[in-house]
Amino acid sequence: MKQSGRLITIEGAEGVGKSTCVSVVEQWLREHGLRYVSTREPGGTSLGEQLRTLLLDPESGTIDPVAELLMMFAARAQHISEIIKPALARGQWVVCDRFTDSTYAYQGGGRGLSELIIGQTEDLALQGFAPDLTLVLDLPVEDGLARVASRGDKDRFEREQMDFFERIRQTFLERAATGVHYRVIDASGDEAAVANLVRQTMDSFIAEGT
Repeated sequence: MKQSGRLITIEGAEGVGKSTCVSVVEQWLREHGLRYVSTREPGGTSLGEQLRTLLLDPESGTIDPVAELLMMFAARAQHISEIIKPALARGQWVVCDRFTDSTYAYQGGGRGLSELIIGQTEDLALQGFAPDLTLVLDLPVEDGLARVASRGDKDRFEREQMDFFERIRQTFLERAATGVHYRVIDASGDEAAVANLVRQTMDSFIAEGT
């Protein structure tokens, strides 16, 4: 097993169980004696958390999609520079709740921004930097939103309409079909079943010699 750092990103629409998935990956890393850092997007840094507050707060109202896109990538660029790359350089693994795929799904599929615009911004902010493994948790939109409703107050994104989230789900699945570093996890089972799938995926990732 290689000990050098790897970036694992956890993706999916609302209510798919990303937080639980992060916990499972963390436990798996501990069991394998691997040092890691857990973080999230938008967020992870002082700048990122401030932008997160603005992006999620319903009081922010309607944010222009391009402004929203630029805020996401501003937070991400700082996140990579300040947190992710230094951790990888130390040989730590990084587990990140959301990354660039969420931007393609939410600002692209959801808001309707073109892949060209998102890709150009990605090139500027990331300069080719990408995850080693992306777990895409998939769940019917109606089921995910039911989970969100049970939590209480909704953030600015969670208040969108059903078709917004259907487009997001479809974008995640389309992107997952395009690259070898993606693994789609069926998140419709109970917590134990989903955790087992995540652990199997991590086992396979290591077995592949990444």
